[in-house]
Amino acid sequence: MATIVDGVLDRLEVAKGALEGRLAPDAERGYVLALDAGTTSVRAILFDEYGMKVAQAQRAITSLYPQPGWVEQDPIEILSRQIACMIEVQFTSGIHSDRIKAVGITNQRETVVVWDRATGQPIYNAIVWQCRRTAPIVDELVEAGWSDMIRERTGLLPDPYFSATKIRWILDNVDGAREMAEAGNLMCGTIDTWLIYNLTRGQVHATDYTNASRTMLFDIHRLCWDDELCDIMGVPKSMLPDPRPSSGDFGRVSSDVMTHHPPIAGVAGDQQASLFGHCCFEPGSVKNTYGTGCFILMNIGEQARLSDNGLVTTIGIAEGGKVEYALEGSIFQAGSVIQWLRDELGIVGSSAETEQIALSVPDSGGCYIVPAFTGLGAPWWSSEARGLICGITRGTDRARLVRAACESMAYQTYDILQSMGAGAEGGLTSLQVDGGASQNNFIMQFQADLLGIEVARPEVEETTALGAAYLAGLATGFWEDRAELASMHSIVARYEPRMDAAERDRLLDGWHYAVHRTLV
Repeated sequence: MATIVDGVLDRLEVAKGALEGRLAPDAERGYVLALDAGTTSVRAILFDEYGMKVAQAQRAITSLYPQPGWVEQDPIEILSRQIACMIEVQFTSGIHSDRIKAVGITNQRETVVVWDRATGQPIYNAIVWQCRRTAPIVDELVEAGWSDMIRERTGLLPDPYFSATKIRWILDNVDGAREMAEAGNLMCGTIDTWLIYNLTRGQVHATDYTNASRTMLFDIHRLCWDDELCDIMGVPKSMLPDPRPSSGDFGRVSSDVMTHHPPIAGVAGDQQASLFGHCCFEPGSVKNTYGTGCFILMNIGEQARLSDNGLVTTIGIAEGGKVEYALEGSIFQAGSVIQWLRDELGIVGSSAETEQIALSVPDSGGCYIVPAFTGLGAPWWSSEARGLICGITRGTDRARLVRAACESMAYQTYDILQSMGAGAEGGLTSLQVDGGASQNNFIMQFQADLLGIEVARPEVEETTALGAAYLAGLATGFWEDRAELASMHSIVARYEPRMDAAERDRLLDGWHYAVHRTLV
């Protein structure tokens, strides 16, 4: 265990020793450090008492694609670059760990790591949430009749997206792994667990309820690992971390990483952290994160409610002695379609330029892009669907392709909100947004037009990291209560609908025709 963190510290580009003696410009002020371990990068962000970002460090994470539909990452790279960010943000800000009152962690959720209990070394790469290699295992579960039981206990629909089948795949395909697991010699966890375990030098093997609820192994009603599900999935319970509320005790950062070893006091999966960061504290409030994928969560209160429309029920947040649930719709490919235009097709130079390109034409000319690169998520849930471009004419040019790609994010979001009953007809008046594509004014206006409601973007863009900071700050008394957090929430951009109903219906009819073409 010690050798991993020692090796990581030895390889860091920023010398930890250079921090010694450097204090914040105002030594009386305290801060909360949020670690945001995302899919494409890891970040460390310092927030002040007003919930404002003070400093940030960020490093990219490499994704590996060993076969079509497979996605992996190196757990050691994730850890080393996260620690590098933790040290760098202190160095560049001059805010030493004696000013940091708490640490919060938020993470890409269903991505899973399995490691050796004795050495702390991973036995295989992390299998990323986007990976579809376990589709045959999921098919077996469905054919065996386990779907209803899985849904009733976990709130989830059987899908390769979730963690359990990834763990089983590693145990079944790495030499000796199954035997080691049965003997109690392996540990596993999502990225939050991997970071906690290493940052505490192996003292804490834990996860929070939100991450646990994404595994297909956790009973969201009883708040515990389910013995029968573990048996069905072929995952020994001894491998699993201790599930805890999202705001509370997760140990302390080791002093060789942060000298004054602040407490890790808040942990939540990235989408639940974003829900909390948006201050969606009331049932019926909704947020959408436009990232690599899109993730839409609606707070549904303290009673779990199953959806009949292809959505999953998940733990929204566990803080203040209560558990609140959420309905979630997941879009597997959102910002990634812009990356595809840039990296594979070479028709844009950067994501930022897509806004002006999309606005340079009045419409997409009837062109639709359904970016089902690795299947379709909610509300369709088809792992076999693949991407499609339709409606191409001789007039379909670069600008119309770019516009169609941008529009695809808004169309997919519309479908999920309709499934939640959260459109304008359902009483929803505003959609809270964050993520990279939320900075694209064209996409946000088109989203408001499709939904017929306001789209609101907050002042603090890093709502996922902010949510983790809020959870840690509440647990340690840095902030008093949710009312204080809500008082700091500020909106800087509002998009009001301006498209007439007939035009909206025409565009949606074309979109749904395109989607159904991917499902046949």
